Amino acid sequence: MNGTDSPQNVPDRPRKIRLLLVDDHAVMRVGLESVLNAHPAFEVVGGAADAQSAERLHRELNPDVTLLDIQMPDQDGIACLERILQAASGSRIVMLTSSEAEEDIFRALHAGALGYVLKTACPEELLETIRAVHEGRSVLSAAVRARLEEREGSTLLTARELEVLQYVRKGLSNAEIGRFLNVSMHTAKAHVASVLKKLDATDRAEAVGRAFERGILRP
Repeated sequence: MNGTDSPQNVPDRPRKIRLLLVDDHAVMRVGLESVLNAHPAFEVVGGAADAQSAERLHRELNPDVTLLDIQMPDQDGIACLERILQAASGSRIVMLTSSEAEEDIFRALHAGALGYVLKTACPEELLETIRAVHEGRSVLSAAVRARLEEREGSTLLTARELEVLQYVRKGLSNAEIGRFLNVSMHTAKAHVASVLKKLDATDRAEAVGRAFERGILRP
């Protein structure tokens, strides 16, 4: 014995929560990365500016939590969310977006997002959301919960009805919509009627106006 203490086992540090950031604004990604990497519990392992890159990086990196924006240049963020979950059903995703549109919130949660946070949220709220989602819990910011309460009892448009709404916006007739959808005019008319009913509209013009108000359609 040389009189020196024998090495003691040092307990392993908790593994950091590995994060993938998806936002088409580079400044936003850099700022987020700086905030998150400064915290000992988090590690940003990748960043993507579009849906295609996000899906590829998610496959390669297998992050613990993905922060995903809704508005991206190549694909709707919610469609990207759906594709990620199809490839890896256990993925944990937080929508981090500027969209307060009720339809976006409903669609994201329906598609499988565990969290929905506005970009105006304070850093502490975002950090707590990431932790909760990493644990498998669903979290909505206070602002988002308030928006959902305003829509309590309303009905979400289906994917087909959203497609029909786009054709209605363009002024297409039932017959034209039917041709685009490869369905009969009668079926197209039924889809249009369902859209009007769910939007509480008496005609097509009012339906389009309400869709813009609710954030379903954008300029």
